[in-house]
Amino acid sequence: MTLERSLPDRAEVVIIGGGVMGASAAFHLAEAGVTDVVLLEADQLSCGSTSKSAGGVRLQFSDEINIALALRSMDAFERFGDRPGADIGLRQVGYLFLLTDPDDVTLFEQNTALQNSMGVPSRMVSAAEAGRLSTLANVDDVLAASVCMRDGHATPDAVVLGYATAARAMGVEILTRCPVTGIDVDAGEITGVRTERGTVSTSTVICVAGAWSPSIASMVGVSLPVQPVARPIWFTEPMPSRPEHLPMTIDFATGFYFHSEGPGLLFGMADPDQPAGFDAPMRHDWLEVVGDVVAHRAPALLEVGIAGGWHGFYETTPDHNALIGEAAAVSRFIYATGFSGHGFLLGPAVGEVLRDLVLGHTPAVDVSGFDVERFARETRPERNIV
Repeated sequence: MTLERSLPDRAEVVIIGGGVMGASAAFHLAEAGVTDVVLLEADQLSCGSTSKSAGGVRLQFSDEINIALALRSMDAFERFGDRPGADIGLRQVGYLFLLTDPDDVTLFEQNTALQNSMGVPSRMVSAAEAGRLSTLANVDDVLAASVCMRDGHATPDAVVLGYATAARAMGVEILTRCPVTGIDVDAGEITGVRTERGTVSTSTVICVAGAWSPSIASMVGVSLPVQPVARPIWFTEPMPSRPEHLPMTIDFATGFYFHSEGPGLLFGMADPDQPAGFDAPMRHDWLEVVGDVVAHRAPALLEVGIAGGWHGFYETTPDHNALIGEAAAVSRFIYATGFSGHGFLLGPAVGEVLRDLVLGHTPAVDVSGFDVERFARETRPERNIV
């Protein structure tokens, strides 16, 4: 969506970032009656990490905050056709984690107990049942697996467009190709946001620029410990023998995963030694390494050609949990970033949280444990990451 609109002189709230977080925040603010909102995107909507994700939506996490946010987000995904009103290609085919390490089995047993206590219908299953659920997977060395059939995948671009279209209809201004060049602060209070098209006066900024959030935060003297780490994804040519129902299948020990995509499969696996940085080189032979894993875990994939692929950036934090909160040193700088690979699936609920932080309301999910100050107090690592 290209919107060559003029920059308004002022706005009650300025959102920086046009991915799922920005679009969700814009929608939820407008729905609550806050329509004097400007969303600024440096390029096009959903052109950053959101559109480069695998589209997974799941409830299986190890941290209570993530589980609570995921539950609210899943509720929103399930009724997205009615509110805001769009087809997002939601396929609740399940997430299946294959476990080959005894310590991981113990971890997932604990995670499953926590998830169940919060209303998540996840369960531990045997290797044999895992093989029946995901018939492309070799489970000879699998000790156990975790599955939740409410999980699945959706189309990230459709989610962003659905939220953005509804927000615009309610009066939100969305400007693409409008990079932010600075944020004006006077006596600890934000007064405006500078862009290549001019300045919009505002007292409230929501920073949801993903891996690019640290540079935005530095404009107001705030440090956000987020690093970009490249992650590759590939998709295959049509696969006539592909099962009709196939869960998102994840080999937890290696991080290799696959799920249905059109007539073929989408698959990926991260290089654990990939250095952080937008310009950090990716290992040129990584696909060959992935191929060795594929040969063992899903050999049928070797029978179909690779049609293409891409890479995006995980916005990683030291404990692989998000940063959500309001800056202490400058008034009304609100941030949500660092989701470490699970931002898309948490987008609906985080949009609600951002709305409530702007309005001064208590969010339905207590995210105080995710503020940036936590690193001076504690760490709360998310264990169930891909």
